[in-house]
Amino acid sequence: MEEEKVILVNEKDEPIGLMPKMEAHEKALLHRAFSVFVFNDNNELMLQQRALGKYHSPGLWTNTCCSHQREGETNIEAGKRRLQEEMGFVTELEDSISFIYKAPFDNGLTEHEYDHVLLGKYNDMPVINKEEVADWKWMPLEAVREDIKKQPGIYTEWFKVIFDKFYEYINESIHEGKSK
Repeated sequence: MEEEKVILVNEKDEPIGLMPKMEAHEKALLHRAFSVFVFNDNNELMLQQRALGKYHSPGLWTNTCCSHQREGETNIEAGKRRLQEEMGFVTELEDSISFIYKAPFDNGLTEHEYDHVLLGKYNDMPVINKEEVADWKWMPLEAVREDIKKQPGIYTEWFKVIFDKFYEYINESIHEGKSK
């Protein structure tokens, strides 16, 4: 099976080429990604614990799901695809904010992503793919924020960046009903 490719982008999120995912992470090249945040009607965030077999950040807690867009795929299409693959459900998603971050990992790889944050609503239980996800839970945003301060080492780097930079935006969005 051919290795999955990521979309290399410039700092304006304009595509400049494709590259195998591992190579892009080895070379720390900027590429397009997305992070899905799914909330229930109680405004609790569905968190996932990454599977222990993941090549980076294994066992760490993070947002509902995340991955990379494929060539020709919109942010929303990619988010719905990966939500189904990792969490076993699909819901309507809304493209919200985006940002660039860079995070080196202990294994020599680096995430350098133009990350699109997608928001959605869902109230049922997921059917997690155990190859991707070790566990899941609902948590109020404020509790997540406090836990990141107390135990930063149990969360993924991108999740901490999103919370640090965009907590207010996400909190306002879910309380105003912007995420469907």
